[in-house]
Amino acid sequence: MMLLISNKCKGYGLAMSAAWTGSVTPIGPPESAVPRLRDLIYAAVVTGSWAGLISAILYVFARLIGVPFVAAPPGQAAQPIPWFLMFLAPLVAALAFGLLSYFVLGRRHAQRIAFWAGTAAAAVSLVSPLVQPADVLWSTRIWLSVFHVVAWILIVPQIARIVGDSEPGRFVLDEQNEASSS
Repeated sequence: MMLLISNKCKGYGLAMSAAWTGSVTPIGPPESAVPRLRDLIYAAVVTGSWAGLISAILYVFARLIGVPFVAAPPGQAAQPIPWFLMFLAPLVAALAFGLLSYFVLGRRHAQRIAFWAGTAAAAVSLVSPLVQPADVLWSTRIWLSVFHVVAWILIVPQIARIVGDSEPGRFVLDEQNEASSS
């Protein structure tokens, strides 16, 4: 393959061929850069912590403007939601998603699978705040839904991107290894 690289500063172009021109990334990473379980757990802790921190800040803001945060768990009476749950729930959800994403590492379309599975789980989790008894205020329902969306935005795309780095044929390195093993 030929690649035309132009140097606009000097006004001339060079025709060059390079092995990486057809790659998704210009240079293949070393084998150590392929994600492992510990990378997923690390990403889950970081993204879950950020989602929890932002949710806790939003919780404090919502409490200051008068949102009561009284909700009814399934089959129980309405009770106040503790503040620490706003930090803890996204962290636990991120860890669960990171651990479950481990099962698609190295598969074709791993990034898409992880992204859409995480999106489906987030959509299902939105049912709980929206289907509360009539005595739960809509302000509480909406704010709880906002926390779910914040967690989805910060957790799912990042972990799916990391999982996607393990897809076969994603980097030149994979193509070179397949050619040398044949």
